[in-house]
Amino acid sequence: MDNLITFSITVFTGFFAITNPISNMTLFLSLTQGADKKTKLDINKRANIIAFIIVTVFVLLGKFIFELFNISIPAFKITGGILIFYIGFDMLQSKQSSVKSINDVHIDENIAVSPLAIPILAGPGTIVTSMNFVSKVEPIQIFLVIAIFGLMSLITYFTFRLSDHIVRIVGYNVISVIGKIMGLIIAIIGTGMIIEGIKISFDL
Repeated sequence: MDNLITFSITVFTGFFAITNPISNMTLFLSLTQGADKKTKLDINKRANIIAFIIVTVFVLLGKFIFELFNISIPAFKITGGILIFYIGFDMLQSKQSSVKSINDVHIDENIAVSPLAIPILAGPGTIVTSMNFVSKVEPIQIFLVIAIFGLMSLITYFTFRLSDHIVRIVGYNVISVIGKIMGLIIAIIGTGMIIEGIKISFDL
């Protein structure tokens, strides 16, 4: 039971850092600027549902994907760790990908799919993180990963829904600091994956 609680906390922390709903709500605001409340709500719902479906598919089919492409767990952990570390390092440097810095987007529900669902909410980092959590676990833990990402999707949905009020109260500077803290956590998770992959490779 204690192991499941520890596992759940680790999964929640990892997902919270990589999906980063606090920082991403400013992206949501910029992408939906000028949209009415109903359009914003529709985009918000659709983006989070699509992100949840994508991550769930990779969680459930992770082992099959490994076998299909003959991917070893150590190789996945090391490569995934490097990718996640790179994402975290970019966040610490306050860098944004070209996809996230789109300023002129036509307001329609298509932005719920891209760039919101993919790659902002369910990008490579989120997918790699979710698959890492289920690479060598029991069915109950796979269920927990899906449930926790579902909880993260709900948190993101309500964060986006209240984004105008949150930004007005908290301010962009505080959100920027939170983003850097999340970047540090992501970089640490990536480093941990690399170390774990090396240990498995050399039977340490």
